[in-house]
Amino acid sequence: MIRLIGYFFGVATTLGLLVAAAVAVYVGHLAKDLPDYEVLAKYEPPVTTRFHAADGALMAEYARERRLYLPIQAIPDRVKAAFLSAEDKNFYNHPGIDITGLGRAALRYVTGGPTQGGSTITQQVAKNFLLTNEQTIDRKIKEAILSFRIEQAYPKDRILELYLNEIYFGLGAYGIAGAALTYFDKSVNELTISEVAYLAALPKGPSNYHPYKHTDRAIERRNWVIDQMVDNGYVTREEGAKAKAEPLGVKPRRNGTYLFAGEYFTEEVRRQIIARYGENALYEGGLSVRTTLEPKLQRLARKVMQRGLIKYDTLRGYRGPVTTIDVSGDWGKPLSEVKGLSDVPEWSLAVVLDSSDKGLTVGLQPARQDSGALVDERVEGTVAKADMSWAMRYKKDGKTVKAKSPADVLKAGDVVFVEKKEDGDGYLLRQVPEVEGGLVAMDPHTGRVLAMVGGFSYAASEFNRATQAMRQPGSSFKPIVYSAALDNGYTPASVIMDGPITITTGNTTWTPKNYDGRTAGPATLRSGIERSRNLMTVRLANDMGMKLVAEYAERFGVYDHLAPYLPMALGAGETTVMRMVSAYSIMANGGKSIKPSLIDRIQDRYGKTVYKQDDRNCEGCNATEWKNQPEPELIDNSEQVLDPMTAYQITSMMEGVVQRGTAVTISELGYPIAGKTGTTNDEKDAWFIGFTPNIVVGLYMGYDTPKGLGHGATGGGLAAPVFKDFMKTYLVGQPKIDFKVPEGMKLIAINRKTGMRANPGDPGAFIEAFKPGTGPADSYWVIGMGTDGSNGPGGNLSPGAAQAIESGGGGLY
Repeated sequence: MIRLIGYFFGVATTLGLLVAAAVAVYVGHLAKDLPDYEVLAKYEPPVTTRFHAADGALMAEYARERRLYLPIQAIPDRVKAAFLSAEDKNFYNHPGIDITGLGRAALRYVTGGPTQGGSTITQQVAKNFLLTNEQTIDRKIKEAILSFRIEQAYPKDRILELYLNEIYFGLGAYGIAGAALTYFDKSVNELTISEVAYLAALPKGPSNYHPYKHTDRAIERRNWVIDQMVDNGYVTREEGAKAKAEPLGVKPRRNGTYLFAGEYFTEEVRRQIIARYGENALYEGGLSVRTTLEPKLQRLARKVMQRGLIKYDTLRGYRGPVTTIDVSGDWGKPLSEVKGLSDVPEWSLAVVLDSSDKGLTVGLQPARQDSGALVDERVEGTVAKADMSWAMRYKKDGKTVKAKSPADVLKAGDVVFVEKKEDGDGYLLRQVPEVEGGLVAMDPHTGRVLAMVGGFSYAASEFNRATQAMRQPGSSFKPIVYSAALDNGYTPASVIMDGPITITTGNTTWTPKNYDGRTAGPATLRSGIERSRNLMTVRLANDMGMKLVAEYAERFGVYDHLAPYLPMALGAGETTVMRMVSAYSIMANGGKSIKPSLIDRIQDRYGKTVYKQDDRNCEGCNATEWKNQPEPELIDNSEQVLDPMTAYQITSMMEGVVQRGTAVTISELGYPIAGKTGTTNDEKDAWFIGFTPNIVVGLYMGYDTPKGLGHGATGGGLAAPVFKDFMKTYLVGQPKIDFKVPEGMKLIAINRKTGMRANPGDPGAFIEAFKPGTGPADSYWVIGMGTDGSNGPGGNLSPGAAQAIESGGGGLY
């Protein structure tokens, strides 16, 4: 019997050895094909790129996986405790595989209790980083082998750090920091016990514990995690009971942009980042981009631009409802499906429930809960006849009709935009303007773009009219022409003939005219720009040559290449608001070139600066100690593209535009401001670009498909008031700073009409700025006027001929 037992024992031992050998060979074979776990040391997961405003406010986030990487030291103990309790309570004790944990998970599966994963956190790291999700024995064995190796190669904290930053939580969130923001709009340090427990419940199956689709199941799983935290001693029973009594409290954070009114600016920065570094860097690189945007100025720019567009549009009457819906039942549901303007929160979509002689009764578009479901409440309001008086002129069959009653304009079921009145009593009727425009505010010394408006609403149209719209600048281009003249021998007192002129080239004849159709005779350059005289500008450009004008236009960055044709002197070429504001910045900063910039600094995921806009040198700024040395100075390496004295002369002349010329309305602000209006042929575009010593603001208004804005719709009447509206708020509390007169500039009293030196007591005397070596003419000389007083090529006139100056109205450009 003993021999038989020994026989069977030997056979069993042999078979056991054979099985062990086979297992060893099998495992060894699998181990040969294992991925290199050392890649974990260089792990760089896709991380969210974030844009910030100049004051640090978050503007936007971009990511394929919404993740913010946190080192283990930055993750609170409470968060670690929740995940250890939910996933791997013995994490800091096992060698990579937890045998007791496997048994406990199997028992719970058999008994039907809340599931607990049998895989350790280390195993999950091995699977998520190095293996696939296939459900096979081979994969589980590979996972176990890798787990042992990972535990030997890395400290526990590093493994937990990888896990907490890699796992998927649902709703597009990866990693604990991204999940905290996505689900609760909080940093990990702000999370409560209830919140961290819910997040710790999600990795098992985010869709199974969706906060809205499976609320009860999510709460049950969260409460189980809280119980585990209590059992493991991480929180007290009292804290656990309080946390379990709380609702989930999920408040999903919206994607995309966050800074109000900054959508056009943000999108322009996004395009620049892609052009510079590529899409992968934007959506996976974890860049930190500090932009130049000033939120306060951005909100102001949006407000004044929208106000100007609405004012113009409402004077053209009402064009009808957004759409029409059925209001026989619950009008809230069909109204909720109509797309509004998310970036114009002052406005609400509403449906007309009743219209009468007194006004409208409207139902407001219902709000949505965090889950996306409509609220049950239905809010109604009224629009009085007086609050839609502008709409009593409306379009019908292509014709403008005047209504007697609001019922003639709108009927039940019509969907409209409304805005709450400031006093809270009722609503105003609104409509999205057809006219559009773009605005840019810039620091002239650095080129930093402080604010940008690309249109009425980004939600309605993503086309950026500040940077993408190619428009004719009209007379706002004239300062470039006059700068070229002042830089090449002319003075502000040079006299040019403002009279009829016809240009003939081959078979083409061009007869330009002033806006008002009248002429003023001989006048100074200053008068020509203040009153925006086309004929004087054409003669000036003709006299000095269009090649010179084209050179300066390209030097100022207005055009890459300007055809040297005389109509271009009147702004017939197409450019952008951004380029025009940049050109005016050169005049405002003393003639130094600037490069418009929307980005101050870019840092990579490790905080290293990979780009900065300010590339000025600063010798001595990084001194190790103070030895009574002089303070370091920034060395400005900007190119001088315009004589500083010329820059002052043209600035002074544009101050005259504000004080006496086509933008005189701006003089009411009482600050030193220079600028120029612009209106294109057939009043298709209205421009104004103006500046103080510290800011340049430019804008245009016009239809996207150019067409006339209406007779009399000029830059002085449409665009200048918008600029004035902006500066009225911007200048509050600002000191009155005069434009700096360059050293060596001579200030001489001249006769405003003749440009010659003024006699004592001359009522037409005016202080004009002259460069050294120049001054008022000793004899009366008119560019573009013959010696006989005709509109000839020009020549000397006797002093008496000065009496031939004609009177005429100012230009309205």
